[in-house]
Amino acid sequence: MGPLEQLGQAIAEVAAHVGPSTVGVGSRWRGGSGIVLEKGRVLTNAHNLHGDEMHVYFADGREATGTVRGVDPDGDLAVIDVDTGDAAPLAWGDGTALVIGAPVIAVGNPSGQGLRVTAGFVSGIGRSFRGPRGRRVGGAVEHTAALMPGSSGGPIVDVEGRLLGINTNRLGSGFYLAIAAGEALRAKVDALGRGEAPSRRRLGVGLAPSHVAQQLRRAVGLPERAGLLVREVEEGSPAERAGIAEGDLIVEAGGRAIGSADDLYDALGATATNEAIPVTIVRGTEERSVSVPA
Repeated sequence: MGPLEQLGQAIAEVAAHVGPSTVGVGSRWRGGSGIVLEKGRVLTNAHNLHGDEMHVYFADGREATGTVRGVDPDGDLAVIDVDTGDAAPLAWGDGTALVIGAPVIAVGNPSGQGLRVTAGFVSGIGRSFRGPRGRRVGGAVEHTAALMPGSSGGPIVDVEGRLLGINTNRLGSGFYLAIAAGEALRAKVDALGRGEAPSRRRLGVGLAPSHVAQQLRRAVGLPERAGLLVREVEEGSPAERAGIAEGDLIVEAGGRAIGSADDLYDALGATATNEAIPVTIVRGTEERSVSVPA
């Protein structure tokens, strides 16, 4: 048997093993894929959700309606409670140990249109992408296994059919990103399965990027300054309680200079959720420090 025949046989064996564990979610026209990770539970991407109920399509043709158990929009993960029938849970592998050149097999059931199985190689590690709300998600695996639209939420696996990652993002030119499967991801998924929402610090503000802030300050004759311009403040938010107002420029948080939204997310993430965080703002030409409560 030649190498192409061996590859074909490996893909066929993975399809038979992993196919029943890979589902479609959403509708025939709008949705994605998902993974049966335990009896009665399906994991998918948060960006595939459209309401609190999700239609789930199984590889054997069965359909069922599930309810969203837990969702992490910033991490682009969601767990759905649904009758998984005889579909076996997918075994966990370790996608955090992948190296460039490692072979991977991608499986999808795009919006319930039927299984698609392709092979590729890891082309990059430690990559990042934007979650549905714009927060950067790190530690992703880049690979070359071709995917149809609607395949996000489906798995990449090794030749033994063990989960290495959850496909989430198409980069174009034949490259794709997957959230690496490992102990950290497993802990997040377990928490979502218990209905626990992830706890992340937030200010409760709408922001304009630094270059927009600089242009606006220049337009009204104020000194240019790197920072994020506050465009709105959510009522009752930590920012409002700290006295931050529309038109303020956030230039520092938690002792870190702020030049981008990622800088602010990193500063918030480095501060304990039960501690106040010091924030420096510029209002007009005056610089002042405020303490944003937990």
